Parts: sequence; structure tokens; C-alpha cells
Amino acid sequence: MAFISPHRVAQLPEAPLNIVLVEPEIPQNTGNIARTCACVGARLHLIEPLGFRPSERNLKRAGLDYWDSVEIVMWPCVEEFLHAHQGNSMYFFTSHTTQLYTDVSYSAGDYLLFGRESAGISPNILAAYERACVRLPMRHSLRSLNLSNAVAIATFHALHELGFPNLE
Repeated sequence: MAFISPHRVAQLPEAPLNIVLVEPEIPQNTGNIARTCACVGARLHLIEPLGFRPSERNLKRAGLDYWDSVEIVMWPCVEEFLHAHQGNSMYFFTSHTTQLYTDVSYSAGDYLLFGRESAGISPNILAAYERACVRLPMRHSLRSLNLSNAVAIATFHALHELGFPNLE
């Protein structure tokens, strides 16, 4: 598993989609998401602090043998990530909005951001990007879907809109 420095990302070709995990806590979720990214050609961005070590066995096992097929960019903090992507199209997935993820139009290179399993994305960030917040519909009485499931749903919907680039 090799990580790409944030400073090298500009030198890489644009990914069809960027999946961003803000302070993920559960290695199995991150491993499953890395596998999804590998299968669809999305770039995975991990924003520290992580709730696990990147060398953890559960992380590696969940990603199986797909680690060489996914580009992973490690960011030291959410502020640095947001500053570096000020001009990019970003969507913040949260249960604290009324706009559905199907109500927006996705473009190549968009960034889909997902928060920590226990707390989601910081309310301060959500307030700053209120118009870019989207949600997956679910029953009112329940808190959230599993992170890796939410990422898969959103990723495949966005890729559908893009015509499933480079996928068969």
C-alpha cells in the first residue's frame, strides 16, 4: 500500500471521481472503500487523524489484493484538504440536510466527502459548505448507513451520471 503525497496529486491525471474520507475510524470500512475505488478507478483521499494504523491487518484484509490498484492520497488535516480544493466541485454527505444526492449533477473529477463513522463531518464544515451538502434518504428514526455502503451508493450513482467512464 503506497500513499501519494498531496503535493504530487497535481502531477497525476484527473481521476473520474475522488472519494474523500474525513478522519475515518474503522479499518474494515476504509479497506472496503479502497477496494471499491480500485474497481471503479476513483482516487481515495484519507484525511488524518485516522482511527487506525495504515498497516493494520483488518484494513489490508478488507482491501484484499486491490491495494496496488488504488491511488491513495493522505492529507494531514481537513483544513489543508479544503484549502487545496477551493476551486473543485465537492459534495458533503450528511444526514443534516434536505438535499438528496440525486438532486445534484456530478462531473468528472468531483470530490465526494464522507465523515467519521461516529460523528460525520464537523458541523462547522457543513455550515461553510451548506449548498454542497447532500444526503442519502433513509428512515427518519435511524442514524446512518454503514460508511462503506454509503460510499458505494454515492459512487455508483455519480459514475452512472458520468456514463461509467473506463468501466465495462
